[in-house]
Amino acid sequence: MDKLLRNKKAIILFMAPAFLLFTFVLFIPICQSIYYSFCDYDALTPAKFSGLANYKTLLGDKTLRIALKNSLFFLIYSCVTQLIMGLFLAALLTNIKRGRNLFKNIIYLPCVLSSAALGLLWMFIFSPKLGVNVILKNMGIKGPLWLMDTKGFIILPMWVIAFVALWQYVGQSMMLYMAQISGINRSLYEASYIDGCSKAKSFRYITLPLIRPMVATAMSLNAIGSLKFFDLIFNMTEGGPNHKTEVLATHLYQQGFKYFKYGYASAIGVLLLVLCLIVTAFINKVVKTEQYEM
Repeated sequence: MDKLLRNKKAIILFMAPAFLLFTFVLFIPICQSIYYSFCDYDALTPAKFSGLANYKTLLGDKTLRIALKNSLFFLIYSCVTQLIMGLFLAALLTNIKRGRNLFKNIIYLPCVLSSAALGLLWMFIFSPKLGVNVILKNMGIKGPLWLMDTKGFIILPMWVIAFVALWQYVGQSMMLYMAQISGINRSLYEASYIDGCSKAKSFRYITLPLIRPMVATAMSLNAIGSLKFFDLIFNMTEGGPNHKTEVLATHLYQQGFKYFKYGYASAIGVLLLVLCLIVTAFINKVVKTEQYEM
């Protein structure tokens, strides 16, 4: 094995497929998007360099401001709720013996289901004349317009979609935390119990410090996923009513594939890329990790 690791040709051979995949699927498209963001381009005629025109348009785009606000709301909501619920479920399922795999699979199941199908399902559930409102009507309660109310700084449809996103993706965070918790040496907990620690204190002083690297990883994944969030919103509201539930990804889609403003859509994509890099760097800076022997 050591001889193989010292063989440069073997190293290049093993790295080549991943490197080529990264180059042609990620790096080159990113570079093209950055270039097109400085161009007036509709995909039907050759791209014409227009300087910072697209970025100046970004500053005056009212829909972009709504989309940015909603994306930042998703970012904060997702990071906080996924962290709390994911840790709670991971700690709960780690400490039960009977039915652990059943509950784990039930919670994780929505993660592997189609977001498009789930979006349509929840759209019917929160429809004014179906689902939840029918149940409320039978109880003598008039249900709200779950996906059409436009009152408030963060409107009701955004809270509804955020709840559905939490329900779908909390299993992913739970699985990451469970994998890290299962790697902690049980003797640490036994020693803490002998010293008189309760399970709550053991979780605070043993589990949390030891899973901090996974917390940083999970939060980064949640942050990036929330910033490029698209499927559920597009299928539940399509950015409506009146663009009130637009996020950066849906606004990018509308500009690029509906209005054929590929240059402007590329500028939105660059903004999204920069936000992802900033948020990831911020999380890695705030959630400081240390390596411990487990």
